[in-house]
Amino acid sequence: MPALSLRLARACLRALCVVAFVAAAGAHAAPFDFEDVGRRAAALAAQPYKAPANQLPKALRDLNYDQYRDIRFRPSKAIWRSANLPFEVQLFHPGLYYDLPVRINEIVNGAAREIRFDPELFDYGRNKIDPHAMRGVGFAGFRVHFALNNPKYKDEVLVFQGASYFRALGRDQRYGLSARGLAVDTALASGEEFPRFVEFWIDRPDPNAKELTIYGLLDSKSVAGAYRFVLRPGSETLTLVKARIFLRENVAKLGIAPLTSMFFFGENQRPTGRDYRPEVHDSDILLIQSGTGEWITRPLVNPRRLLVTSFALTNPQGFGLMQRDRAFESYQDLEARYELRPSAWVEPRGQWGKGRIELVQIPTPDETNDNIVAFWVPDVLPALRTPLDVEYGVRWQRDKDTKPPLAWITQTRRGHGYTKEPDPSIGFVIDFDGPVFAKLAPDAKVESVVTIDGNGDLVENHPYRNDVTGGYRLRLRVKQVDDRKPVEIRAFLRSGDTTLTPTWSYILPGE
Repeated sequence: MPALSLRLARACLRALCVVAFVAAAGAHAAPFDFEDVGRRAAALAAQPYKAPANQLPKALRDLNYDQYRDIRFRPSKAIWRSANLPFEVQLFHPGLYYDLPVRINEIVNGAAREIRFDPELFDYGRNKIDPHAMRGVGFAGFRVHFALNNPKYKDEVLVFQGASYFRALGRDQRYGLSARGLAVDTALASGEEFPRFVEFWIDRPDPNAKELTIYGLLDSKSVAGAYRFVLRPGSETLTLVKARIFLRENVAKLGIAPLTSMFFFGENQRPTGRDYRPEVHDSDILLIQSGTGEWITRPLVNPRRLLVTSFALTNPQGFGLMQRDRAFESYQDLEARYELRPSAWVEPRGQWGKGRIELVQIPTPDETNDNIVAFWVPDVLPALRTPLDVEYGVRWQRDKDTKPPLAWITQTRRGHGYTKEPDPSIGFVIDFDGPVFAKLAPDAKVESVVTIDGNGDLVENHPYRNDVTGGYRLRLRVKQVDDRKPVEIRAFLRSGDTTLTPTWSYILPGE
């Protein structure tokens, strides 16, 4: 071959190599995003489930609650602290209940890199643990910090720890109820399945960022899923959730946007034992905004037996477990501060179609158990390994809780009241308030519309103005036909053809 042709061929070969290298680099340089997690979830769902092995050292498995709490992340080691970014991340050590590692990655300039476990990140307190024996055990989760209440201090605003649980805080709030990525077969005799986040990717924020993006990969025996969480802290912190769920196996019940809370006793259910506190709960009502615009309020109860109820809806506009009482006097608990615990309001994005909002209420002997679960159950599930895409926001609220625009229910009280003779019936006092009552003419006729199922007889039904609040009070008295079975009651107020209030929906549990 002539020398000129040989040089030309070599030059062309070098150019082709450069083009190929640039093309390959470009293929790998695409920023990490939700679609990357979606492909991983689809690949997981296409393979048989592999249960993770518990390889936690015995020293960590044997920790009790106080010993585990004595292991603390060193704040000076927080991710992004040295860069003085608006968000910081601290990591949780495995141990106790948290015995399966969660892989955590940071996304920098679109590329993901794993954050490696290092015992130097933690202070082991009084525990007699050899930190060098802990290398490689992984993390149990993480928490996000942001200057929420004070510009000079970064508060904890979001936590991911345990299965698919997460919870967030707005300004001047204390942790209470939790959200979950997914609920599978909750309250079924076959037993509940708890999917868990096995890996996270946290996007490094800009120096002036007001939000933080987190991706999660969820896995379990029956499902795999890809998640994106966008955290927007504020007086009302918002977590925007985008999920792509794949069924690996058929499930009986798929719970979307689940919320988990605690109700021990409250204004509508007095404590069975002696307790100085008037109320003990993280949430006291389930609030629903239907696709037709109807608002439904269901007070929570602590039943003697498992109680599962649901509301069939099409394209719900929102639902949440709400903490209504915001006065310290309602709780009198200086440690728990239940009045500061957030409500969580779920706002669907897009059309969710037909399904039901299900409320699960589980008996609890004390306040240490989360015994309330609420979630959306779609009527139609996708075929195996076919994606189900869903988006929604969760608002963590306190001072400006979501409520109906015209009127709302401020309290439900239950009891027998004064009677000269023994009376087996149960009385209810329901208070309504809101701007709609200020607009009523003094001579307006207000009536109550009450429906009750076949296991109850309505003995009294009397609405009247509440001269103290300016709202209205409804007094009901109900007699159970069979004390062993529950009674479902619904009521609302109207004036002529105008509905004034949301629907009060109550389940009186069986004895």
